[in-house]
Amino acid sequence: MKIIGAFDAKTHLSELLEQVAGGQSFLITKRGKPVAALSPVVTGKRQGPKETITAFRKEFAKSLKPFTLAEITALKENGRR
Repeated sequence: MKIIGAFDAKTHLSELLEQVAGGQSFLITKRGKPVAALSPVVTGKRQGPKETITAFRKEFAKSLKPFTLAEITALKENGRR
């Protein structure tokens, strides 16, 4: 993050915006004290809890192998002992 004074930020705002669009971030100071940050906006679809859980379940289900009938029977019988 580069540091730039408020006067220079105001004077060169369009140039700074081009650099920010390219991923650069700036800390704007006034009389040597930080007052603002200029950084790229992170755009992306934010998922709600329902969508997050659904996506997790879908990914988790891919990693599971289906049980055979013999495995299910063995587990059931093992639980009865």
